[in-house]
Amino acid sequence: MGTVRATYRFTVDEFHRMGAAGVFTEDDRVELLEGEITVMTPIGHRHAAAVDFLNDRLGGALRGRALVRVQSPVRLGPHNEPQPDVTLLRRSADYYRTALPTATDVFCIIEVADTAVEYDRAKLSLYAEAGIVEAWIVDLQAERVEVYRQPRGARYERTLVVQRGEMVAPEAFPDVALPTADLLG
Repeated sequence: MGTVRATYRFTVDEFHRMGAAGVFTEDDRVELLEGEITVMTPIGHRHAAAVDFLNDRLGGALRGRALVRVQSPVRLGPHNEPQPDVTLLRRSADYYRTALPTATDVFCIIEVADTAVEYDRAKLSLYAEAGIVEAWIVDLQAERVEVYRQPRGARYERTLVVQRGEMVAPEAFPDVALPTADLLG
C-alpha cells in the first residue's frame, strides 16, 4: 500500500491567528500563497536599493495621488496574502488601518527579483486571477523590467519588456516615468 500525503491549505484568517499566537513574527519573511506559508528569500543590497529607489521616486511623484507601500501584505482572496516589494494603492483616509488592501485597491504591484525571479514570476498568475491591473518584475540579473497588463483569468494578455536605458511608467500614472538605468543600478 502506498503512502497518502495529506496537505492543509491555510486561510488568510488562520495565517493571521498563527501570527497573533507567535508562530511567526512580523519580522519573519513569510507570505501566504495558495494556502501555503512560503518563506521568502533574504533581501540583498541590489534588491534593497531598487526597492528604496522605487519608494523614493514613486512616493515623491505620487504624493496625494496614490499610496506607495513597501513589502506589505495585500489580501487576494481567502488563501492568498502576498507581500509585494512595492504596491501602488488607491488612497485610503485611514491608510488601510482597519483592513488590508485588496485587488480593487491596487494600481500596480512591483516585485524586485535578484536571485529568485522564477518565484516572483510564479506569483503573476495569482495577481492576474485576482484582477491586479498591472504587475512589474524588476529583473536585476537580466537588467530589465517586465510589465504585465490586462489580466484575463490567470494570465496577463499584454507584456512589455523595458530594457536598460529606456523609461518605464505605471499605466495609471503615465506622467511618472522612471529611467531603468537608475532603477537597475
